[in-house]
Amino acid sequence: MKQVINTEKLPIKLWLDDIEEGALAQARNMANLPFVFKHIAIMPDSHQGYGMPIGGVLATKGVIVPNAVGVDIGCGMCALKTNLESISTETLKKIMSGIRELVPLGFDHHKEKQDIALMPPTENIVKNGMVERQLESARKQIGTLGGGNHFIEIQKGSDGHIWIMIHSGSRNIGLKVAEHYNKMAQNLNERWHSVAEKSKNLAFLPIETQEAKDYFNEMQYCVDFAFANRKLMMNNIVSVFADCFSGKFSELEFVNIAHNYARWEHQYHTNVIVHRKGATSAKEGETGIIPGSQGTKSYIVRGKGNAESFESCSHGAGRVLGRKQAERTLDLEAEIARLDEKGIIHSIRSKSDLDEAPGAYKDIDIVMENQKDLVDILVELSPLAVIKG
Repeated sequence: MKQVINTEKLPIKLWLDDIEEGALAQARNMANLPFVFKHIAIMPDSHQGYGMPIGGVLATKGVIVPNAVGVDIGCGMCALKTNLESISTETLKKIMSGIRELVPLGFDHHKEKQDIALMPPTENIVKNGMVERQLESARKQIGTLGGGNHFIEIQKGSDGHIWIMIHSGSRNIGLKVAEHYNKMAQNLNERWHSVAEKSKNLAFLPIETQEAKDYFNEMQYCVDFAFANRKLMMNNIVSVFADCFSGKFSELEFVNIAHNYARWEHQYHTNVIVHRKGATSAKEGETGIIPGSQGTKSYIVRGKGNAESFESCSHGAGRVLGRKQAERTLDLEAEIARLDEKGIIHSIRSKSDLDEAPGAYKDIDIVMENQKDLVDILVELSPLAVIKG
C-alpha cells in the first residue's frame, strides 16, 4: 500500500501515488456512504470511472450497488498456455486472419444464433426479466469480442511457451441489465430520500428487497455469460491454431478471472458484498491475470490474500489518458514505431486507434511494483500479435 487518506468517514487505502483528481473525488464520496464497510480500496491501475473509480473495491453491508459493478458485467480475462514454444511471423499473420474470420469484432455479431448449449443455464433467471428479454439476441453475441479495450493477444511467456489471451465481457446483455437496475435503484433512492445523491451515480438496493435479489440473479447470469463468451472465442481461436499446427498443438493450462462483479465474501470476520469494478480477486493462492497495453508485458499472477485490499489486485495497467485525449495528444507515428521496433503485429493504423495505443496507459512496471504486497508474478507475457475490438 502506498498511502491512506483519513479525512473522510472511512479510510481510503491506495496502492498508487498519483491518483487523478476525479477518481479521488469519487473515492471520497464512497468513503462517506453509510453502508460502506471498513474502508475503500483503490488499486494501482485506478482512474476515474462512472460513479466509482475503475480499479476500485467497495465492500458493503446490507446493500448492493449496480453502478459499483458497472455496465460490462463479468468483463474479464482468460489465458491459455499452449505447448508451442515458438511461432513465425508468417504463421502469426495467418493465425490473425483466421481469428478475424471466426470471431466478430467491435459491434459485429454472428449472423446466425449460436448453439443454445453454449449459453449459461437459464433455470434460475428472473421471469420476464432483462436477461430473459435479451437471450435470443445474446445467442448471436456469444463468442464475439466487442470494442473499446477488449482484445485478443498472442504472447510469448517467460516460461518458454506461447500463450493466448482474451479480454472481453458480457456484450449487450450486461449493458441492459446494468442500466435497468441502476435506473431502478435511482428511482427507489429518490422515493426513499436516500443520502446516496443521484448525481454521485451510486444508487443502491437493500439486499432484502426483491429488486436486489433480482439484480444479484441477473448480474450472476451476465458474469456466467461473459465467461461463456470468452470460452467460445478461445475454442474458435484454438481451432485456428490446430489447423496451423496440425497434430502438434495442445492446450496446457487455462485461466479465467472476471473484474466487474459483486459477490458475498467473508472479510474481516464479517459477511459483506464485495464490489470489484476494474479490480481482480487475489485470494491467497488464487491464479489471476493482469494485462498491460498492446505494447507491454502482461502477467499471470498468484494472489497473496491481502485483507487490506479485500483480497484484490489491479485488473490491468489502467488508463493515463482518456480516449479522446489520447487521440488528440499522442503522436501516431511515434506510437506505431514503438510497436514496430518490438516486432509486434499490432492494431494501430490511424488517429482513431490511438485511444488503445501504449501511450494511453500507465506504466505496467510501476503498477506491478505498487502491488507487490497483493500478488506474486508467476509468468511474464510479451505481446507478439494483437487484435483490438
